[in-house]
Amino acid sequence: MKALLRIENLQKSFDSGRQNNLVLDNIHLSIFPGEILGLAGESGSGKSTLARCIAGLHSYQTGAVYFDNRLLPRFFTAADFYQQASNVQMIFQDPLSSLNPRLTIGDILLEPMRLNGTLSETEQYKLAIRWLERMGLQGQDMSRYPHSFSGGQLQRIGIARALINQPRLLICDEPISALDVSVQAQIVNLLKDLRDELGLTMLFIGHDLAMMRYLCDRIAVMQKGVIVEQGDTRAVLDDPQHDYTRHLVNSHPSVPASN
Repeated sequence: MKALLRIENLQKSFDSGRQNNLVLDNIHLSIFPGEILGLAGESGSGKSTLARCIAGLHSYQTGAVYFDNRLLPRFFTAADFYQQASNVQMIFQDPLSSLNPRLTIGDILLEPMRLNGTLSETEQYKLAIRWLERMGLQGQDMSRYPHSFSGGQLQRIGIARALINQPRLLICDEPISALDVSVQAQIVNLLKDLRDELGLTMLFIGHDLAMMRYLCDRIAVMQKGVIVEQGDTRAVLDDPQHDYTRHLVNSHPSVPASN
């Protein structure tokens, strides 16, 4: 099967005074249509930076990123970013800060469709309500503002906004780490259901290996900007080959062994 996303030898650094700070080194990664790939690692390991390179929010120095076999530019213009946004969308760790507090939920959901411009205003409004209801909310919530919702509800709204224009890849950048434990499970179940219903392809970034075992088909483990191990999720978590992966698994006693 042809990869939807393919990354080859990607390197990125941030200039820090006189010192060049390498944050991603020799990244090789593929994501195939319809799969959920987990990207695990401690804070500061480079997971979110890699996600932003894929989405066009960060440039990078060397290497190549291919989306559907098309080579993406290392430095995005406004037109490049607009095209990539139609294919790749992100949901973020803090749902409140990722939503404009001055806009109603209706405007937040309608904005990407207005930019896309392929539907009439009536069709846009109906689609926004359908997505709200699919997320477990109600059409009347269109007139409310983000501050009046719980964290779990806001993350559902963020998911609806990301998916409303039918992107081909959804990047979930630690989407449950800021939520209560009971709500975390609800959001993960929702993502799993959406993958099954829509055939979504996802990159799921996080720390919770138990959630990744449940959700992800494959997993890649990142340490200090380097992917040290990747493979089938159960194989990697049940029989880790790299010392750092073993450290992560041993640090998460809640990670159950597969039956």
